[in-house]
Amino acid sequence: MKPKLMGIKQGMMQIFDDQGNRVVCTVILAEPHVISQIKTKENDGYTALQLASMKVRPSKAKNVKKPQAGHFKKAGIEPRKNACEIRVDALENYQLGQEMGVEVFNEIEFVDVRGISKGKGHQGVIKRHHFAGGPAAHGSGFHRHGGSCGMRTSPGRCLPGQKKSGRMGGEQVTMENLRVVKIDSEKHVILVEGAIPGSRGGLVYVTPAKKKVKKVKK
Repeated sequence: MKPKLMGIKQGMMQIFDDQGNRVVCTVILAEPHVISQIKTKENDGYTALQLASMKVRPSKAKNVKKPQAGHFKKAGIEPRKNACEIRVDALENYQLGQEMGVEVFNEIEFVDVRGISKGKGHQGVIKRHHFAGGPAAHGSGFHRHGGSCGMRTSPGRCLPGQKKSGRMGGEQVTMENLRVVKIDSEKHVILVEGAIPGSRGGLVYVTPAKKKVKKVKK
């Protein structure tokens, strides 16, 4: 089974390792997940586990939609906000209502974190595509916009697919090969080195790194 957890980005902090080096980390809160559904080959065509996390507060229970409320009631668990699915080869060791926490990443050194990046709104080509722009001198009439992108001969138009200004951010982004710095099972927290996509309080998905990291010889 390849573990997968849903978490909430809490923010960034810095800690010091055993050698006294400063390590900048992102704190991810991953509350215990419960198995809300077990999918079998007979019923669904494949074997998988559906994990649910983040309990719905009693004051917000009325906002849970009836199909979702019935789904959780059938599994015998309290309603959750989010759910995800992981593939497994065998189902003998799993049952409805079983909990899984951050300890599943105890033996994993690097992870991939996927989330929705911060929305920047409508931006120009310099911020969106890192164009160089024109001279900063007062006499220049070309500062922070794109250069010529059309043509005067046939076809005499701007071809589609060129880099233009437009909406920036708000897209799914995956940060790969982030080192797991610390795992706190009591506080349900994972600390990963570096930054991850999204704003504080955003939902992220943590999975083992797909690409192998080449260790540099010192």
